[in-house]
Amino acid sequence: MAEFMELEGQDGVRMAWNVVPGTKQEASNCVVPVSAIYTPIKPFPNMPVLPYAPLRCRNCRSVLNPFSIVDFAAKIWICPFCFQRNHFPPHYASISDENLPAELFPQYTTIEYQSPGEASSVPPVFMFVVDTNIIEEEMTFLKSALSQAIGLLPDNSLVGLITFGTLVHVHELGFGTIPKTYVFKGSKDVSKDQLLEQMNFFLIKPKPPTGVVAGARDGLSSESIARFLLPASDCEFTLNSILEELQKDPWPVPADQRASRCTGTALSVAASLLGACVPGSGARILAFVGGPSTDGPGAIVSKNLSEPIRSHKDLDKDSAPNYHKAVKFYEGLAKQLVHQGHVLDLFACALDQVGVAELKVAVERTGGLVVLAESFGHSVFKDSLRRVFRSEDKELGLSSNGIFEINCSKDIKVQGILGPCASLEKKGPLCSDTIVGQGSTSAWKMCGLDQATSICLIFEIVKKEIPDATLQSSNNQFYFQFLTYYQHSTGEMRLRVTSLSRRCVAGPGSVQDLIAGFDQEAAAVVMARLVSFKMEIEAEFDPIRWLDKALIHICSRFGDYQKDSPSTFSLSPRLSIFPQFIFHLRRSQFVQVFNNSPDETAYFRMILNRENVANSVVMIQPSLISYSFQSAPEPALLDVAAIAADRILLLDSYFTIVIFHGSTIAQWRKAGYHNQPEHQAFSQLLQAPKDDADAIIKERFPVPRLVICDQHGSQARFLLAKLNPSATYNSDGHNPGGDIIFTDDVSFEVFLDHLQRLAVQ
Repeated sequence: MAEFMELEGQDGVRMAWNVVPGTKQEASNCVVPVSAIYTPIKPFPNMPVLPYAPLRCRNCRSVLNPFSIVDFAAKIWICPFCFQRNHFPPHYASISDENLPAELFPQYTTIEYQSPGEASSVPPVFMFVVDTNIIEEEMTFLKSALSQAIGLLPDNSLVGLITFGTLVHVHELGFGTIPKTYVFKGSKDVSKDQLLEQMNFFLIKPKPPTGVVAGARDGLSSESIARFLLPASDCEFTLNSILEELQKDPWPVPADQRASRCTGTALSVAASLLGACVPGSGARILAFVGGPSTDGPGAIVSKNLSEPIRSHKDLDKDSAPNYHKAVKFYEGLAKQLVHQGHVLDLFACALDQVGVAELKVAVERTGGLVVLAESFGHSVFKDSLRRVFRSEDKELGLSSNGIFEINCSKDIKVQGILGPCASLEKKGPLCSDTIVGQGSTSAWKMCGLDQATSICLIFEIVKKEIPDATLQSSNNQFYFQFLTYYQHSTGEMRLRVTSLSRRCVAGPGSVQDLIAGFDQEAAAVVMARLVSFKMEIEAEFDPIRWLDKALIHICSRFGDYQKDSPSTFSLSPRLSIFPQFIFHLRRSQFVQVFNNSPDETAYFRMILNRENVANSVVMIQPSLISYSFQSAPEPALLDVAAIAADRILLLDSYFTIVIFHGSTIAQWRKAGYHNQPEHQAFSQLLQAPKDDADAIIKERFPVPRLVICDQHGSQARFLLAKLNPSATYNSDGHNPGGDIIFTDDVSFEVFLDHLQRLAVQ
């Protein structure tokens, strides 16, 4: 694993196969697709930022890189992708073997260009869209969190405010003397033209007869924009006074009905307003939603309480009447936001579902952040919101307006990207006919991206069989180049270029080479993203069966065994943990939707789809650390056998962190031993997992939920649900002080046993 981590530390890339199968047949035999998980703007401390424009190939537009062949005498470079010969421009005249430009240094395979004079003139824009149809207590929590967030905004950033319940209220912050709002009916969608007309945008400057209304350059006066979007430093007082006086939605709600909430209309108004005022700038809509949308476009449930909110079963049986209509509406909204270059961030805090499953498409395609919590008073929400704006622990590095492009050798095509981006529909020879995720394009829009955003690229090898004679030829390298053009958090435009080369192999002796380059963590994450994607788009898809078949194929192709003899089966260390990852993936919340609402499932998958390999592996197979008097903190097997009466366990499953006290420890704690001076060692033992948990929480976005529980307590289920059930209620003799799990799930040992039997057939 170490060398794969090193490659990630250099380029931000993890590939499932670091030695690439060379032909179409070889690749399909490998089961896990040729794929890369790439973090486009991962910060590298010693990466050079060049103050000039990149040199591009005149044929395929790829950028000069360390893999280009350079003829210093003739001042020519040959592109490794299309073999085009390019002349160096005059300002490269002095280059030689000893005097290389930075982009040709072999260690700078990832480099950034900063074009002078291309900084965006528009400051960052934040549009707060706030749900007012929530109970008083929640309202108080939300107000305090918002006023804190407004205090943390950069002074030059522009701020707008929309509140919604039964109606949508757009607040005119520039009208300082008295609070003034424009009100729209929540039950019907408002077009951009109606919006501008009703909000008096054309009083001073009449509407242009033709063309699109877009910002101060095209048809709007900057005074009329400044009525709704003001610099944070100018309107902090106005905003805070509006928030203080903000009341719960005044419309009466009958006892047998849900509150009227028009989330869809409010988001649509926000998107149209930003599209008219600041198109193409780094603007974010921050939506704070406290319940299900019941009115207008995008409603997920009717107002009648007798109709329950859709469950997974309803979606499977296609008996959720509003689901498809709402998804279609949010797809339209996503398209509009991507076109404008704006981001939708969602903070959903309610005990009930709010419609994250429907909103997923708009948040994911714009690269927005998503936080799901039970209440606006919960630390998951409060700390996550604070971290968006303030970052002494770990900067999110929110950047905007990204365009991601790819170049690769001619035998490779791109099937698509699974992750937070939207296809720009740039067709070309690189696009495969098979589409996975955002496909049939070689360029994608990433409206919002941060330093941790990671996308998963799925490739297809199109080379047919190779005659043996050419197999030994020198040209057995595949090249990839990823270009990310984005607006840095400082406002300047940057181009990040990552160029990679990977050896490709084919033919009878290639199995050992493939195994040597197999990254089992990356492969598990790719399979998790793929299975989640298939579960969403394929009807009647059986995820467990699909994963099992894939695992059996891999084991029978790459395992060592004698035919029909399971006891001889063994896997190389490069693959040995892969079955374990798949076992935990089968049991994870990405595949098992039972006991999760569609909103929770959508939330888990959205986060899986944007995180890097290390974090995603923790979601699939949580880490477990054991603390005891006998030894220093040490990793424990994710197994029910890890539970002991005199141990504390720390489970990190990414979304939840559990500190689990064994029964003896819990009794000592209840007796207050840790407060007595002679039991200082015990107090240190109790404190150690808390400190480790705090360190994890500081690093992570969204902030995980912390659960502190005791053995046999009700909250212990958070730990038990993740453990391998090696001891269940019907197994013989279990260790005293340990625990058993009440389940009929197979344990990992049984799973492995079956796998070996099937793989050797």
